[in-house]
Amino acid sequence: MQQQSDLIYGLNDHPPLRGTLFAALQHLLAIFVAIITPPLIISSALKFDFQTTGFLVSMSLFVSGLATFIQCHRIGPLGAGLLCIQGTSFSFITPIIGAGMLGMVNGRIDAPTALSYIFGATMVASVVEMVVSRLLPYARKIITPLVSGIVVTLIGLCLIKAGINSCGGGQAAIDNGTFGSLRYLGLAVLVLVTIIFFNRSQNQYLRMGSIVIGLIVGSILAWVMGMIDFTQLHGAGAVNIPIPFKYGLHFDMGSIIALGIIYLVTAVEAFGDITANSLISGQPVEGPVFLKRAQGGILADGFNSMLAAVFNSFPNSIFAQNNGMIQLTGVASRYVGYFIAGALFLLGLFPVVGQFFSLIPDCVLGGATLLMFGTVAASGIRIIAATNINRKAVLVMAISFAMGMSVELVPGILDKMPRLIHSIFSSGISTGGITAIIANALIKVKE
Repeated sequence: MQQQSDLIYGLNDHPPLRGTLFAALQHLLAIFVAIITPPLIISSALKFDFQTTGFLVSMSLFVSGLATFIQCHRIGPLGAGLLCIQGTSFSFITPIIGAGMLGMVNGRIDAPTALSYIFGATMVASVVEMVVSRLLPYARKIITPLVSGIVVTLIGLCLIKAGINSCGGGQAAIDNGTFGSLRYLGLAVLVLVTIIFFNRSQNQYLRMGSIVIGLIVGSILAWVMGMIDFTQLHGAGAVNIPIPFKYGLHFDMGSIIALGIIYLVTAVEAFGDITANSLISGQPVEGPVFLKRAQGGILADGFNSMLAAVFNSFPNSIFAQNNGMIQLTGVASRYVGYFIAGALFLLGLFPVVGQFFSLIPDCVLGGATLLMFGTVAASGIRIIAATNINRKAVLVMAISFAMGMSVELVPGILDKMPRLIHSIFSSGISTGGITAIIANALIKVKE
């Protein structure tokens, strides 16, 4: 257990307003880009228009505010009661894009139909994580650190494909034949180098804001080059009215199963994040109090993803990077979370915020996400490295990576398969994840 004396403000302390706002701002800097990036990537891949993209970004901020409040405050059995920040998860991007492809009508993707399939799968599959929260001790025997590490690594590796596509200019550049041009790749490299430069700084605030700084530098240069047109913001409305089920719901079993696999692994990741948060916050990391806190946090993780589907957003998960912010600031007070939640909630209500970030060119976003996705893969490798890698573990890793990457590298291999099989295994993450779970159980790494 982390000693309470290591903290300036403990879990239930009320820091003064100035200190609370400063700590909240630091957390926002650490998570803001991560919240808005998934809807931007998904929208680019599925060719959604500017208005739809802006709305999805706004709803991601709005739902992250609701989800963060539930985690920090704890409502009944829902929530960890810690300074836990939730936001849109990168882990689901690949299967979500796959679900969105079901909205293809006459050779073009119809945005409302695509989103109805995405939100239908998001809502139903979220039940998996809520069930896991009640069966936590058993779930951890199935999703071992080895399985979790394999899936997290696959998530990063599969997302790198989306990142490099953005660096080349995105789907629009592919369509008009300019993909991979010097100005796109040059901007992406500039953003990447800027982020690395500031991330190596000795100043903690420059390190925290390195991704934001990189995006700002890239966006300014893109504007100078005529790649950003701010006149598109003139039509932005005054306030976003969150409309439940705005796009309706459609259900596809393959997409539901594919997302369900990710929810299963996300539940175990959430357990690890809550454990680390409890330790840093000076709270117990074992016993009935901790188990209740962990189960409530994972239950809220799934419930908040269901809530996200209701309000037209994508699956949410607990952000691990905020544990580092607690250590950095010495402020573990969950009341800081209320201010973070309020800020995210309000930002989501103003259309101009979502539309402003929708103007960021794909190549600028790609320069940032390429590094972020590489970091996800590296995190998975760290999880694997912390396990006992014996001969059987190597065998599980080999078959899981082989199966997962095969459908990513050669997606046409499933074209002759039934639709259900194609939907489930079209994502390298779900294919590798299912393989890892089955292989780990049959090969019995722990025996």
